[in-house]
Amino acid sequence: MRYIGAIIISHLALLAAANSVHFINQDTTSRRIIFSPEEGSSTLQSIDIPGNSGAHQNFPVGWSGNWYSVSKGGANVPGMLGEVRFDGYNGATYFDVSAIVNPNDNEGVKQIFPASTNKPVSGCQIFPCANVYKKADDLQTVSTDSKDLICLLGNIPQHRRRGKRLVRKFIEI
Repeated sequence: MRYIGAIIISHLALLAAANSVHFINQDTTSRRIIFSPEEGSSTLQSIDIPGNSGAHQNFPVGWSGNWYSVSKGGANVPGMLGEVRFDGYNGATYFDVSAIVNPNDNEGVKQIFPASTNKPVSGCQIFPCANVYKKADDLQTVSTDSKDLICLLGNIPQHRRRGKRLVRKFIEI
């Protein structure tokens, strides 16, 4: 009985320490998120996110790699990258938005930040900006103790909706 109790407690601890990213699609364009693991990290299946919605992706312990988005009907060309290293030095999560591969991508990954505090933030809503990883050994990688991140995708509508009450929808993780 003690053995079963220890197994249950260890599984609950693993669930509590799960790593995840909640992807939020800010516009009407449907997107596919394509993951590229670093050597030694497991492969993850791509996920599809309809316009104006979100999707939640769990990551294995210690996962390190990146992702990019492809708009529906668009070519599968890497754009702005979301990069993460879960369970890094001292158990921290390291992340950044990288403009190294394709700095002209203005529709894909925009920002990444911890779900619990909203700070620190990597990336911006309008590129180019100073808050992205632009070259090798750039000092834009940030860290957090949080195991749950949020990644914003797409563009916020630029027009104002007058005469309508805007309702904010909070996402539970």
